[in-house]
Amino acid sequence: MVLGEYSIPGLSGSAFSSRIPDVKETNFSSNLRRREFLQTSLLGATAFAAAGFSPAVNAALVKPEGDPFRGLKVGVTTYTFHSFNLDEALGMTKKAGVKYVSLKEVHLPLKSTKEERQAVHKKVEEAGLVLMGGGVIYLKNNEAEIQNAFEYCRDAGMATMVCSPEPEALDTVEKMAKQYDVRVAIHNHGPGDKRYPSPLDVLKMVKDRDSRMGVCIDVGHTVRIKQDPIAAIRQCAKRLYEFHMKDVTSATADGKPTEVGKGIIDVVGVLKELLKMKFPGHVALEYEANAKDPMPGVLDSYAYMRGILATLG
Repeated sequence: MVLGEYSIPGLSGSAFSSRIPDVKETNFSSNLRRREFLQTSLLGATAFAAAGFSPAVNAALVKPEGDPFRGLKVGVTTYTFHSFNLDEALGMTKKAGVKYVSLKEVHLPLKSTKEERQAVHKKVEEAGLVLMGGGVIYLKNNEAEIQNAFEYCRDAGMATMVCSPEPEALDTVEKMAKQYDVRVAIHNHGPGDKRYPSPLDVLKMVKDRDSRMGVCIDVGHTVRIKQDPIAAIRQCAKRLYEFHMKDVTSATADGKPTEVGKGIIDVVGVLKELLKMKFPGHVALEYEANAKDPMPGVLDSYAYMRGILATLG
């Protein structure tokens, strides 16, 4: 069997004769084309399971030798696993074949002690994972609470705080970012977010502040307000410190989360842009479609991303 550059012994026949289309020559402007890509290249973990392939074959097809993510730090925000405890969340992250992780408060409470935070950092390292940051952390205009959030990041060894501060708190947040040398990535939440619906709303707030003040683009929320995520990446590039990857069913306020590649987001274009800019931050999957049983969708989402990246020049 041949998929793009992959040759898998023991698989042959007309059912497996299709090749990954050349992304550079294929128009992915419609949801139909994305679905065709997923189906014809057989890159979805769910598709493999339905076809009866073993996990080993699945892994061989979607994980070529070398870095399947082409230098991008693709990982997960543990909000994806918020129905599970920390040990389970770390185990599922490893099972998904990624090593970068950003912790949600359910897995490390803000009211934890310094020793508890350090213990969690050690647990992440012992699992063979890299702790990139934490959040989303909601910050009121309260200096003591803001300071605790920065101490939380410092104690846990988080280089980036993904947060949503009250606009009135930004002066204090900037002061603490300098004091603790922690990057701040303000997260946009799309329709209904009166503070930061768009990444560009965040950019307006931080562009003239200390360089540690930046943006976390949530691609799903960005698309749900009908904003072009690729244009947003380009405009925020110098201040883009984290990127939340997901997909949604429609570019409307009521668009629902779904597996990456099965919605309407131009994932191909997004990944191409992140590769082009050599994005050094965390590309964190935030899968929200099935909190009680997230792994099938998580595996499917990573498989789709690996497949796209394998075809990009």
